Amino acid sequence: GDKPCKCPDCGKSYRASSTLIRHQKTHTGERPYRCEECGKSFRHRSTLTIHHRVHSGERPYKCPECHKSFKISSELVRHWRTHTSERPCKCSQCHKSFKSSSELVRHWRTHTGERPYNCSQCGRRFGDSSQLGRHWRTH
Repeated sequence: GDKPCKCPDCGKSYRASSTLIRHQKTHTGERPYRCEECGKSFRHRSTLTIHHRVHSGERPYKCPECHKSFKISSELVRHWRTHTSERPCKCSQCHKSFKSSSELVRHWRTHTGERPYNCSQCGRRFGDSSQLGRHWRTH
């Protein structure tokens, strides 16, 4: 589709200018939405709204199968796939399928060699934050 709104910093394109404006905060580091309870700041009002659930304990999204509850709908969607065999995220390189886009992103790094997580102690780099966490415990 047509995406006329282009980010001058990275070239990513969007259909709506509001989406571009939201994206640009990733470059500026601007975090105008602050939690009054703990002081943590967020780029987007919607993220602050979800964060408030940390303090309130609210978990409005309930699994109809096992009744486990979640703070955000995407967590419920990802969880629901544990009850089904659905694996909608497919690697274009090797055609392996995954239950979530985050799993696909982690897998994709096996093809690209990208290692965005690095140890501040020794500089060793990892493709996955959990790998870095396991490594960190060796120091």
